[in-house]
Amino acid sequence: MSLQRVVFVTVLMIVTTTVFSQRRFEEYNRLGLTGGVNLFDIQTDQFLTSQGTGVTAEFTTRGSFYNNFDLIYGIGFYQQNVDISTYVFFSEPEMTPYTISGVQVKLLGSYNIIQHHLSLEFGPILHINGKMKLKNSEDEERLVTGYNGILSQDLEDITKVNFRVMGGITAGLKSFRLSAHYQYGVTNMLNKLNEQNFAEERDFEGKSSTIVLTGTFYF
Repeated sequence: MSLQRVVFVTVLMIVTTTVFSQRRFEEYNRLGLTGGVNLFDIQTDQFLTSQGTGVTAEFTTRGSFYNNFDLIYGIGFYQQNVDISTYVFFSEPEMTPYTISGVQVKLLGSYNIIQHHLSLEFGPILHINGKMKLKNSEDEERLVTGYNGILSQDLEDITKVNFRVMGGITAGLKSFRLSAHYQYGVTNMLNKLNEQNFAEERDFEGKSSTIVLTGTFYF
């Protein structure tokens, strides 16, 4: 499924759910706009990586579900950054920056500790991204640290569809909340590298690790 179709289907789902929720749950159902930063890294034994800071923007709907539970549907746009160690012959390794753009589709449960003010959130995420692009084209011919035949540009074509699980806390007012969430990738985001014919064959494996800090305005 293309990224455009995912966005269209998700927005349609959010709008439909909002209409349904307004009929069924008169107490609470609100649309929200979210903005914030994410701290992204790849947990892998094959490469030396360093956490990078990116940005995120989301469109969500939060509605009453049952007793102290809310449901959250959402779509988020993510720009994530990570550094990977590379080198050139006869030089010391350096951290080379990469960037990944993508979209997330979420279905989360929210347990209200204090109604409208403090809640714990958890659930699955579908993450669809583009390539892990080098930020600087002059870094394309650098070698990946630990390998003699893998260039930095060889790492760009990563797995496009991944699943994550998320947990975190949200606190604030009925119309504005601050959130701190952690997302962990349950699928191998480097699996597509195993399709390449590197001279040095390895079973590449990497799981995403993301801290997301955001603020949400509800309407």
